[in-house]
Amino acid sequence: MNATVTPINGRDRAVLRAVAAGRAEFSPTRGGLVVDGLNLSDQFTALRLASAGLIVDRPGPAALTPTGVAVLAAA
Repeated sequence: MNATVTPINGRDRAVLRAVAAGRAEFSPTRGGLVVDGLNLSDQFTALRLASAGLIVDRPGPAALTPTGVAVLAAA
């Protein structure tokens, strides 16, 4: 089985840093990830990071997974 690894880009790192700093939350009523009280304009970034297992996608404060912490530390 071959796995494809896509490197994270600058926008991904910025979102991961915001999540790590406690500045982001998932809001089902506002349609996705909210950073500093504003909807993230690129919701595909949030979905991609959640699908990759880097952030926890659940209502409430966003959180990095252990993998997300490692990726952010390596970036």
